Amino acid sequence: MVEAFVGTWKMTSSENFDEYMKAIGVGFATRQMGNMAKPNLLFSIDDGVISMKSQSTFKTTEAKFKLNEEFDEMTADDRKTKTLMTFENGKLVQKQTWDGKTTTLERELQDGKLIAVRFVFLAFPFSAWFDTICVFHKHILENVHA
Repeated sequence: MVEAFVGTWKMTSSENFDEYMKAIGVGFATRQMGNMAKPNLLFSIDDGVISMKSQSTFKTTEAKFKLNEEFDEMTADDRKTKTLMTFENGKLVQKQTWDGKTTTLERELQDGKLIAVRFVFLAFPFSAWFDTICVFHKHILENVHA
């Protein structure tokens, strides 16, 4: 149940985040700040509305949403996305769409840690070697109050 995500989570590790940001077109300066940030992620639920707040020394962003209802989101790197949050097989799944691109972020709890893996599939229609590549990144967060 999504209630299991409620609390404050601190990032303890990050893998491949710079490559992911490059793949979606994030500029150099923003990538440098993103790579240095170690945000806390705060989840709360109030009357069926889920709040997901990311806090770091560089920026704080918040998304408020109901599951299975699309909403407008402004990301930390200033992308305006159409976002849909669902809960599937114990995972909180976030699908963001903007400028013809789509990313999917799956958050799940494993051994008391919040594991977040984001995927973006990029198409290269003129490539002789491949048509699509997948770029991903992974964050691991620990519950601050555990």
